Amino acid sequence: MTSTPDFLDGNAAAGDLESLFGIDMTMAFGRCSGCGAQMMLAETHAYLDAPGTVLRCPGCDNVLLSLVHSPTHMWLNTGGLDYLKVPVPQ
Repeated sequence: MTSTPDFLDGNAAAGDLESLFGIDMTMAFGRCSGCGAQMMLAETHAYLDAPGTVLRCPGCDNVLLSLVHSPTHMWLNTGGLDYLKVPVPQ
């Protein structure tokens, strides 16, 4: 029997991230502060059933980014990323 993963790929977080940044963030590139893996946000593991959206490193499961929103505010934590390189819209 095969178990189904409890996560989606990072593309599942595209809408939430675009609502904050105003651009498609799935092609943004970052490095995990836990294991040093480098990846596009589209390649991360997305957990959408937490309070908000959580993106984890596919290599070490470190929390890279979390985004929580209420009707009046949004909170973004990128503490698990050494950097986030965002393509400039052309």
